[in-house]
Amino acid sequence: MSLTASEARWRDAFEGSIKNFLQGYPQGSADELYDPIHYLISLGGKRIRPILALAACEAEGGQLEAAMPVAMAVELFHNFTLMHDDIMDEAPLRRGRPTVHTKWSENVAILSGDVMYTLAMTALEGTPSSALKEVLRQFNETSKEVCEGQQSDMAFEVRDNVTVDEYLKMIRLKTSVLLAASAAMGASAAGASPERVEAWYQYGVNVGLAFQIQDDFLDTFGESDSTGKQVGGDILSDKKTLLWLTTQAHPAGREALAPWLGIHPASGSEQGEAKISAVRAAMIATGADAEAQRRMSQHIEEAISALGKLKLSPETASWFEGLARHVVSRSH
Repeated sequence: MSLTASEARWRDAFEGSIKNFLQGYPQGSADELYDPIHYLISLGGKRIRPILALAACEAEGGQLEAAMPVAMAVELFHNFTLMHDDIMDEAPLRRGRPTVHTKWSENVAILSGDVMYTLAMTALEGTPSSALKEVLRQFNETSKEVCEGQQSDMAFEVRDNVTVDEYLKMIRLKTSVLLAASAAMGASAAGASPERVEAWYQYGVNVGLAFQIQDDFLDTFGESDSTGKQVGGDILSDKKTLLWLTTQAHPAGREALAPWLGIHPASGSEQGEAKISAVRAAMIATGADAEAQRRMSQHIEEAISALGKLKLSPETASWFEGLARHVVSRSH
């Protein structure tokens, strides 16, 4: 999706604000506690969560400044989860660069991640007083749910009876609730009614579900140069993604997966490449790739349906619809 004038304005405003905010926690201070935070934020990223918060606020007639604390908080929180997730996943790369625990150490990544969460809460202190209580409620509920989703994701790795419904609940918690909260909190900061905040939440939660399914799809069928991450990592660790579960539900798929279950070869090794190739082929043969595409399309249509309840101007509605559709067409 090309960058519109509004997107460029939102992004520029956000980048300036987060830079100014982090200047209060300079690199090299507190025995380099804040260095990994500056490093991870400097790697960029899609910034979809802060932009969504700012866009929803303006769509509700609010000023950009009202939602900027929310925008900074959701991006800081998101990156905090990435810092810790990368440790749990033993991921070597993030956005094409070494992960924090690889560049420093696991202990540094744990502690810097902890303080990054605290900085997210600090950023929220700037929320307009009329919306602060509701925004804090949404943020705290979302934080709890994201942790629940991550725990389920890890637990699924050692279970052989995970269902598609359980997977969808897990990715809703792990990924989509933060996108939903970004939109909802942005609308709350603008003073939107509870009914409109809920519509924004439903838009965001469905965009988030499609977003995570596409992330899993790209992990399997993407290109490392585009994604900036190790491709095939989910296959190597037997992660119970929608692709894996759909393949496993098919008799031929179970037969193809069986020789590789519990075998976690190193990325780039001959055995690792063989496992990725065999599992990819099984996913295609069983139609798992097509099923992932179908479910993504379903969630995008549900997001657009929620958007319709808001009765936005045609231009504004078109932008949010375009954002939703971009989620499933992106290559990174």
